[in-house]
Amino acid sequence: MENAAFQGLIGLSLAMYLWLISAGLTIIFGVLRIVNFAHGSLFMVGAYLTYTFYGPAGLPFGVAIVLALLGTGLLGLVMERLLARIYHIDEAYQLLLTFGFILILDDAVKIVWGGLFRIPPVPEFLEGSWPVFGRAFPVYNGFVIAVGIAVAFLLWAVFEKTWWGRIVRATAADREMASAIGVNVPRVFSGVFALGAMLAALGGAIGTPVRVAAPGIGAAMIIQAFIITVIGGLGNLKGAFVSSLIVGVLSAYGTLYFPVFELFFIFVIMAVVLLIRPQGLFTR
Repeated sequence: MENAAFQGLIGLSLAMYLWLISAGLTIIFGVLRIVNFAHGSLFMVGAYLTYTFYGPAGLPFGVAIVLALLGTGLLGLVMERLLARIYHIDEAYQLLLTFGFILILDDAVKIVWGGLFRIPPVPEFLEGSWPVFGRAFPVYNGFVIAVGIAVAFLLWAVFEKTWWGRIVRATAADREMASAIGVNVPRVFSGVFALGAMLAALGGAIGTPVRVAAPGIGAAMIIQAFIITVIGGLGNLKGAFVSSLIVGVLSAYGTLYFPVFELFFIFVIMAVVLLIRPQGLFTR
């Protein structure tokens, strides 16, 4: 029983990585109606930038994360401006372009950082462990859980309690009407895409001391992010958060009890949701 409870905490920390990347993907789709297949590459870029600023550059861990978020946010703005040229074209072309971004960013990472794994050390103030259920639970895992929950509350406050959040929700509901009443829709799109990119980068940034930064990690992360958004409901942040918890905890228990079938259970859940409730567990 204690092992199961401890593994649940491990799954919770994994869920927070998945929540951060799926939150950005959900926000972008909910407002721009674009399935950004390159979103996982933004996770990868955030990881590499954090490694550079914190490792070789020697900056404090918090400063490195902020700089990585800003750098990835700027990259997101560039990507959004390129995607803006095909907003009104068939979705297949959007998928092709975002898939092209994956190939470009993977090669760019290899050119700049090489093909080796990069793992900076855990910050000193986050080293050590706490005794939980008779086992050592890393302090850093607790930090990741706290960051994920804090981001969830912050996003809720931004979209529900601020004027900018109301504008974003109005644009998502009816972009033509929002434009008619004076909303600068292209600027809203750019801001939302940059926010989504920064959320993905945050997942990569806080993962660098414990998860390797390597070319191709974005493709692996985006698969799980798509599963989460499908289960929770495309464009629904609450659904993305709950689905992240489901997938993260199931992955942890699958690794412990059924390592061969870990991904099998997750795909089965997605298939069942699509058959029974195609719109996801939560309506948009």
